[in-house]
Amino acid sequence: MQNERMAMTHPVPSTAIHIGQGPELSIVQLVAVARGSGDGECARVELSGPWRDACQKNLDHLGESLAATAGLDAAALADLVRRRFEGKTPPPAIAELLAAPAAPEADRRLASRALIYGVTTGFGVNKDRAINSPEQISQMQVNLLRSHACGVGRPLPVEVVRAMMLLRLRSFVEGHSCVRPEAIELLCEMLNRGVHPFVPEQGSVGSSGDLCPLAHLSLVMIGEGLAWLGESGSGVRDPGSGLLSPRPARDVLRDAGLEDRILTSLAPKEGLAFINGTSATTAIAALAVHDAATLLATSNLCAALSLQALQGSTRAFDPKIHRVRRHAGQARAAEQIMHFAAGSALLDGSPDVQDAYSLRCAPQVHGAAATAIEHVRAIIENEINAVTDNPLFFADANAADPIDGFAACIWKAYSGGNFHGEPIGMAADYLKIAAAELANISERRIQYLLDRHHNRGLPANLWPDPAGSGLNSGLMIVQYAAASLASENKVLAHPASVDSIPTSSNAEDHNAMSTIAARHARAVVENATNVLAMELLAATQALEIRLRQSGRGTTALSPAAQAVLELIRQDGGGGGVPFIEGQDREMWPLIAALRERICSGEVLRAAQGATSSRRLPSS
Repeated sequence: MQNERMAMTHPVPSTAIHIGQGPELSIVQLVAVARGSGDGECARVELSGPWRDACQKNLDHLGESLAATAGLDAAALADLVRRRFEGKTPPPAIAELLAAPAAPEADRRLASRALIYGVTTGFGVNKDRAINSPEQISQMQVNLLRSHACGVGRPLPVEVVRAMMLLRLRSFVEGHSCVRPEAIELLCEMLNRGVHPFVPEQGSVGSSGDLCPLAHLSLVMIGEGLAWLGESGSGVRDPGSGLLSPRPARDVLRDAGLEDRILTSLAPKEGLAFINGTSATTAIAALAVHDAATLLATSNLCAALSLQALQGSTRAFDPKIHRVRRHAGQARAAEQIMHFAAGSALLDGSPDVQDAYSLRCAPQVHGAAATAIEHVRAIIENEINAVTDNPLFFADANAADPIDGFAACIWKAYSGGNFHGEPIGMAADYLKIAAAELANISERRIQYLLDRHHNRGLPANLWPDPAGSGLNSGLMIVQYAAASLASENKVLAHPASVDSIPTSSNAEDHNAMSTIAARHARAVVENATNVLAMELLAATQALEIRLRQSGRGTTALSPAAQAVLELIRQDGGGGGVPFIEGQDREMWPLIAALRERICSGEVLRAAQGATSSRRLPSS
């Protein structure tokens, strides 16, 4: 059985992904909906289970609270609160107010106990402004979407937007957000019919959730904002960038057959529920950690190829060494590297007592990255099933009474902070470090392969003909490019989650900056993938040179190396990566082709298929 903890390669589900209160959503399912199987087909989403009942209980309670408070002034609201506590033992803070003579200040303070944040009050610093007109309550929710849609920068990729939509659905079906079933169904249909809102990538501080990007997403549901239809979008092509411009949302919804389902108004709490949550941060981080897991296994494969090309020592990978270090990730990395290198006649061919760190310490570095990626993955799989807006409603008859004894609010509305992105921000910062280190050590192996003073008899810059090595640069600048990406990663890996700038006149005085952490994690993973593509280019070039020098055939390589070499040398429609000789050639298309084969999992599958008869590393 394939070691899924190490490789993290999974089949895309062929059936629909069911979203409801019961089934837990996995990152694999999220990827299937957001990205699909690579053939352009994304998994569809179906709502299932008693999600409607859960939503309706809290909607009914919200309706009762609004009916009870509609049109009441402070004195009348204070009387309502007094009646609520008749025959009960109020908490001390309320008892003091109830005992005070009726007066404007006492009435105002009691009246505040009947208000629900974001429903019968304003938002943020306006939390003390009462709103009790039904018309104003509805208009305020629409205003919220419009005012908060102030993002800038490039649009988020379609796969991220689709993941955001899926995470909003998963949160809403729990029922605590007071979103109407018809709004949930519209969002589901938008996802299934390929309506993809235009969402700028910058503007979120990660709390109160991803307000800005989610406002852009949610505007489309009321027929405003911009959107594309389909995977590649459909609109007017921008002559400057070449990108398809998004179109007015109402036009896109009409083309998708959803015009009659546009939300003509918003119910109380809906606008706030739409934008209050960590869905943008979590969507970006979920896709990044999924890709990082594939990156990790590919790093072990690349290390195995470089180990063979450099005739490296296998003793550093002996299980006895890693057993006494007591880190499971390190032991698995060592085992997988040797699994991919096993059977090679090139190993242990150097008289050196020990190899450089980039080979000898690969298990320690890759293993630490594995531990980090697994940790981050567990955190994110919790978050993609979480309810992250505010306030939350718990109207179920079996729910325990609030611990404040109704001191905060007489209704079953709970103001909290689940929107705060700190758990994902910290995890994304950890992921950045792990992916950056995989790139750092890979770049060092590239340098090892190219440096004629240390590469154990290979030609300088892996140019196979010494006579032409001055005229041709070979792979010299590949290492430059890898160094550039590794250096950029060091800047991106600076933790975003340790920063905080207060917002909303200090009403929101600690912010997570988690969306920045997630965006940077995605960028670091992309950079690391390119560095690994460069190592794959260098290692396969070095392996062929080594075989030519010794007069051996490819059977001198490990089965995994043979399979990878055969795969990347195939010219399937011009996509093959040839042995570089004769004269210099453009490198970027070769790197791009290898990157694509890494991302698609082709390279990893080729190596795993060639070693399937061997005992695979244990999980």
